[in-house]
Amino acid sequence: MKVLASAPGKVILCGEHAVVFSEPAIVMAINKRAFVSAELRSDNAVYISSTDLNLSGCFTEEAFKSEVKESEAAAKLRPIWVAVKKTLELSNKNLGVNVFVHSVIPPSIGLGSSAAVAVATVAAVGRATGIRVSKKEICSVAHEAEKVVHGQPSGIDTSISTYGGVIAFRRDEGFVPLKTHTRISIIIGNTKIERSTGDLVRHVRKLRELYPNVINLLIHAIGHVSVMAAEALRKGNLSQLGNLMNINHGLLVAIGVSNENLDRLVAVAREAGALGAKLTGAGGGGCMIALTTSGKAKLIAKAISEAGGDSMIIRGSAGGVRTWVA
Repeated sequence: MKVLASAPGKVILCGEHAVVFSEPAIVMAINKRAFVSAELRSDNAVYISSTDLNLSGCFTEEAFKSEVKESEAAAKLRPIWVAVKKTLELSNKNLGVNVFVHSVIPPSIGLGSSAAVAVATVAAVGRATGIRVSKKEICSVAHEAEKVVHGQPSGIDTSISTYGGVIAFRRDEGFVPLKTHTRISIIIGNTKIERSTGDLVRHVRKLRELYPNVINLLIHAIGHVSVMAAEALRKGNLSQLGNLMNINHGLLVAIGVSNENLDRLVAVAREAGALGAKLTGAGGGGCMIALTTSGKAKLIAKAISEAGGDSMIIRGSAGGVRTWVA
């Protein structure tokens, strides 16, 4: 039996970096998804193939044998293996599995690609083994895999990928779904610069150690922006949400996680009529987002493209992780 699963990527509307320090953040699932198929093997090996990374290999206990690019494959496929291994442990069975990964979420640009892959992997492998894995368990196991990628992630990416929709998230407290009564049109602008989330999180931690009285105030301000953004979403006040996104970007610039490329795309999006624009995710490259009405989406996307970014018009996704049998 082959089981398939998919899980969505995400954009953070407000609160990145502050969420690491237990401030709230607002995050939305998007209609870009990762897909994973899983089928059991006759031995206890774990074979993983990723078409997007063009990497594949087989894990047996702690050993790994790659079909191509041994060292690169071991590092990049290991988080998926952790997700598989910990899911198999839930079954209490000595099983092996073949896992095939395909994602339409570009990696390393702040859209939650690794979390979506981890969530879909746990869901697919869990169902393939015949055990009932709750969404809470899927999220928890996927979070363990994310630690391999990001060190100490907040858990926001795995939460939104598992449950979907729009959520307000606070580390150590969990999340609450946010009901939105208006369509949210978002344009993503990709700087095409890959960056390390872990490195940027460490940068903010270091800055906070050096200047705690300043950085703590900025982090708390970002958290307060998220609280106000949640209320704006509940009321359907997109103009207010846009203003708050603009403020959030300024605060992220102040803690040193933006750069010239992101700032340029943010500026042109606002000039083209966006209600608000900011970087999304860790920063340092990756993506920015622009909030707009549907009538201006193409104009803003064109402005972003002309300024050197790859633009995508996306919509929110109500659906979290899902599985089905092939």
